[in-house]
Amino acid sequence: MKVDVKICGLTRAEDMEACAVSGVRWVGLVFHSASPRFVRPEQAARLHEAIASPSAGGPLRVGLFVRPTHEQIAAVLERIPLDILQLYTDEATAFTLKEQTGRSVWLARGVAQQHDLPVSKAMDGYVIEAPAQKGDTRPGGLGRVIDWTLTRQWQAPAPWLLAGGLTPDNVSEAVRVSRAQAVDVSSGVEEAPGIKSALLIEKFVKNSQKKACTRKE
Repeated sequence: MKVDVKICGLTRAEDMEACAVSGVRWVGLVFHSASPRFVRPEQAARLHEAIASPSAGGPLRVGLFVRPTHEQIAAVLERIPLDILQLYTDEATAFTLKEQTGRSVWLARGVAQQHDLPVSKAMDGYVIEAPAQKGDTRPGGLGRVIDWTLTRQWQAPAPWLLAGGLTPDNVSEAVRVSRAQAVDVSSGVEEAPGIKSALLIEKFVKNSQKKACTRKE
């Protein structure tokens, strides 16, 4: 079974192109100003135009927002037709924004123990990563690896992506242990914050599939 890949925190057209060439399913744009990978709506619009649209075979566009208002999301949607909203907020707010925007919504969830795993079917998907810790300035995208065994027996209520500390060197093992069918990476394919490496993207995508076709657990 194929493992789908999302590359998040894109800031350059050439990196968008590298994602498209490598067969990445989703490209992520960060609309949270505290992130070193933050892009403004006008910059995001240029990145969107750098590659083929999803209808023409290009990757789906994902917009990452932290505790957003409807107005903030609407301002972005005026410039770029995001396919999916990845939200760091509570479930009730996420559901309201889903209804208001008509977009698919992925809710990001920090998971330290099994009881942290989502059970609600209200979302279109979940991004599973390590929880933020005291002193962190961002709720996610911190490059921390979670305990991959936590998701092995999880009866997920919706499609989900494994995130947090993934790299070309550990992604195949992460997929094998966690049984994830989709993975999300940002810093693991970077030369510097927001500056992706085409070689690392290609290697990450290739390695994500290594255990996918053979795992029988």
